[in-house]
Amino acid sequence: MTWLVLTIGLVVGIISGIIGIGGGIFLVPALIWFFHMDQRKAQGTSLAALLLPVGILAFWAYYREGNADLRIGLLLAAGFTVGGLAGGWGAQYVPEVMLRRIFAVVLIGIGAKMLLQR
Repeated sequence: MTWLVLTIGLVVGIISGIIGIGGGIFLVPALIWFFHMDQRKAQGTSLAALLLPVGILAFWAYYREGNADLRIGLLLAAGFTVGGLAGGWGAQYVPEVMLRRIFAVVLIGIGAKMLLQR
């Protein structure tokens, strides 16, 4: 099981680093499918995995090449901190099936917009 967890982390990290999206888009479904977690536990576990050490190393690779705006990133982080706290608290009160559906609709909506955008 340890190797499966490490392999999933490696693959999600590579994909996230290449296309610059939150690893949770891949990590949450992987935790549900491979480890049979419920939606809420998968989301919480994903957040634990994506804390500072992961983000700082990926950020540094982009920043070194001049491909990151530190000021905007820090402002986003401030908002993300407050929003993450509020969202994490609120998610504890949303029924499991509704939480999964919200997650799926967000993924589909973002994917459709990107697919159809010129």
